[in-house]
Amino acid sequence: MRYGGEHKAETRTRIVELAARALRLKGPDKVAVAEVMAGAGLTHGGFYAHFASKDALVVEAIDTMFADAQARNPALDHALLDAAADVPAALRAYLAAYISRAHRDRPDRGCPLPSLSGDIARGSAAAQARFAQGLDRLTSRIAAALAQMERTDPHAEANAVVSQMVGAVALARALGKGATSDAILHDVLAELTARLGL
Repeated sequence: MRYGGEHKAETRTRIVELAARALRLKGPDKVAVAEVMAGAGLTHGGFYAHFASKDALVVEAIDTMFADAQARNPALDHALLDAAADVPAALRAYLAAYISRAHRDRPDRGCPLPSLSGDIARGSAAAQARFAQGLDRLTSRIAAALAQMERTDPHAEANAVVSQMVGAVALARALGKGATSDAILHDVLAELTARLGL
């Protein structure tokens, strides 16, 4: 049976979404194309009708991961577009959602930064470039919020904030669930909200 272009696009999207989840959980080196294709109900051979290589899939999945993470917490983006919005409250809510046990405990659905930073450092130039673009978009959103709050150097401060956010979640995941992991999340969120006056 021959399928139309719409079916092919839907299949490609399904493959990328499955790959994005697997990559966040295992990293690129431990995710096999055959595993992703089997999860999509397809054969390994069908992969090349959609992607030139595994790296091409990884690059596209990185975009999906960042878009998914952004879509899960859109309040900050909405606040940045609304002149009447309470930007500090939106930033506080964003930080609280990011630096949380829920985010720590669901790496398959979360931001790719704490999940993939180490892996991407050893990855292809294309994957590194796409990862850097996602990081830049996130940092720019934080910087825009800080600029509206009239912080002195919003971009530099956004770099520091994002680094603390990502580091807190990565360390908390490395420790697993427990008091020390919870304390890292609590303390980093408390320090950031106090320092930023949120």
